[in-house]
Amino acid sequence: MLALAVVLASFAIWYQRSQTRRCLEFYGSDHARRIQAAPRVELWQLAPTAAGGRLDPVGRTDISTARGVVHLRRGLVEDANFAWNRPPAIDRPPPTLALAFYDDGAAADPATLLVVGLDERGGAIEVSGRPGVVALGRIAAGLRTWFAEAVSARARP
Repeated sequence: MLALAVVLASFAIWYQRSQTRRCLEFYGSDHARRIQAAPRVELWQLAPTAAGGRLDPVGRTDISTARGVVHLRRGLVEDANFAWNRPPAIDRPPPTLALAFYDDGAAADPATLLVVGLDERGGAIEVSGRPGVVALGRIAAGLRTWFAEAVSARARP
């Protein structure tokens, strides 16, 4: 019985690792951990500024307890949700939204900032401060819908 439990646990670990390997490499393990477990998450609406192409939030919404955020977090670390083989430079629209993940609920600056650009072809995502960008795959449509609902909920009185 114990041997069967060890075999099944080993398989479960291997399977989970195979589902998230590329995301772990892209984000880095610290960022991936924050995406899944940070106590505070904010959705930022971005506007490019004139100062060196820097991005500034023009709207910030705490989505830590928003409906669907648990599924959003999980989807962001699953390899199958991204188009790893499509050149991201082609599908890299200007960033309009970001997800900010905070280690400490009271911290002023996010520990992980995912910058998202969406367009009619899908979009792309990158981690602020890390090299690389990846094209969104099947997660693009869900992100578009989820972001639109979160932004419209923020606009309601």
